[in-house]
Amino acid sequence: MASIDLHGRTWSESLAELIATYNRILANGSSSDILEVVHGYGSTGTGGSLRRRVRSFLATHSNRLEFQAGEDADGNPGHTLVMPIQPLPEVSDLLAEQVLEYCETARTQRKITGKFRRYGDPNVIQAVRSLEKQGRLRAVNKGRNKAYEAA
Repeated sequence: MASIDLHGRTWSESLAELIATYNRILANGSSSDILEVVHGYGSTGTGGSLRRRVRSFLATHSNRLEFQAGEDADGNPGHTLVMPIQPLPEVSDLLAEQVLEYCETARTQRKITGKFRRYGDPNVIQAVRSLEKQGRLRAVNKGRNKAYEAA
């Protein structure tokens, strides 16, 4: 069983590590391997934000993988067991799709970077530029400001 420990990492760092490890397992032909994602339970007594985000992300991609909460598998809520089936999209692709969806209504770059600040401003700006080059996002005037909207 492969394992990654996400303790002490931000969500963006955790997501990148999860996707990279998951896709590496599939690339190595180990699709029957189970990936143990150790995220911790959280100190609040109701579950940590990293645990919730990991499981929410996995649920969003349930057509590409199967997963089981640790508390259901062995009583340990601090980890999640993942069975890889198909590769996951890279973090940059996920961000670009989220930006595109957010820009269904014209948004300024400041609004976009604020909304997706957990990915870091340089990554968000790169996603906007990439979408603009692809013709999927276009620049428009919104009052005195430049804004972006889905094309």
